[in-house]
Amino acid sequence: MQRVQRAQVFRASANKASLKSSAPAQFAGLRRPNLLDIDSNVTVSLTQILSASTVRASASRAPRCATVMSAGAGKKVLMLGGTRFIGTYLARELVNAGYELTLLTRGKKAITSQIPDDTDDSYAKFAAAVKHIACDRSDPEAMKAALTGTGFEIVFDMNGREAVEAEPILDALPDVKQYIFCSSAGVYKKNDQMPHREEDEVDFNSRHKGKLYTEQLLDSRGVNWTSVRPVYITGVGNYNQVEEWFFHRIAAGRTIPIPGSGMQVTQLGNVKDLATAFMKIIDNPKAARQVYNVANERFVTFDGIAKACAEAMGVECPPIVHYNAKDFDFGKLKAFPMRDQHFFASVDKAMADLDWTPEYGLVDGLRDSYEKDFKRGRFIKAADFTTDDMVLEKLGVPAKQAVMA
Repeated sequence: MQRVQRAQVFRASANKASLKSSAPAQFAGLRRPNLLDIDSNVTVSLTQILSASTVRASASRAPRCATVMSAGAGKKVLMLGGTRFIGTYLARELVNAGYELTLLTRGKKAITSQIPDDTDDSYAKFAAAVKHIACDRSDPEAMKAALTGTGFEIVFDMNGREAVEAEPILDALPDVKQYIFCSSAGVYKKNDQMPHREEDEVDFNSRHKGKLYTEQLLDSRGVNWTSVRPVYITGVGNYNQVEEWFFHRIAAGRTIPIPGSGMQVTQLGNVKDLATAFMKIIDNPKAARQVYNVANERFVTFDGIAKACAEAMGVECPPIVHYNAKDFDFGKLKAFPMRDQHFFASVDKAMADLDWTPEYGLVDGLRDSYEKDFKRGRFIKAADFTTDDMVLEKLGVPAKQAVMA
């Protein structure tokens, strides 16, 4: 009850201060010229600053696989989460770069576990280096007690969902140098103009609204913060059934039912590329108080994902059929792993400011996931074709058809 009341108080004050409409506050992604890029003798007008938000980044791309970052030099880093998917790769990069890493979790499961990319030796070194604080972040007083006086310089908030969850961290760490937050591209309002860019209007009624309130809180507290908004992330250890949904159907040789025309455009990104982008934010003055979309720089259709997954698996793609989702009542079952709409974002700003380029293309990223997870029998969920059968029966299409060469 206390947590709900605190959320209501914060949201009420936020609404009075800057949310009289659903439009985002300027900090929520407005592209501003960096101070390092401005000659000290030149006066920059507000008009020039606002105009800069419409200019697409044109900086040259960094070479593939190139990672340039400051050495950790023993800096104390706190990561909220870090035991699965994105956090597991980011944690390894931090340790390898020399940071003193502490994970804060509820302590209900192992703090570290070996992943397919580890060798026995690399995992042993990683596990020995990671420290741990056991605390439930939904308990603000316990969080303050656990973090006060710890002297963490950098915070990676990988699992925050509500602003009230970040408040006790800021209270306990008043001298934190950087607060890097994992948000979601799901915060954007539907837009007639695509791709989504960081300055686009956001939706405070979306299921990710708590992440927007967190960004507002960080900005209001004067913290050196950065927020990362991934689109759909794929890769080894994915706990969201994205690529796995397609792998199950292709492996079974089943007809693949895709809603609509199958030409809906979306965007995937690889977990390792995302971890690298997070690393590039550390000590980067261009990233101060900024928002970044992160995903692969190219877009793909729903049908294209099915075909790319088949290519990654080294097999022919089974037939694809299309259906109108409004013709079906799936109840609480999820018939397709992605939102049935165009959904993709520009990553130009991240590539320019962070000197970051995605290393994994669509197929090689999916292949990495398939080879190290699905092919080894590592599933999020067992195959369930209940909704597929509902669609195929109504369409009069067999579950298995001959694959056309």
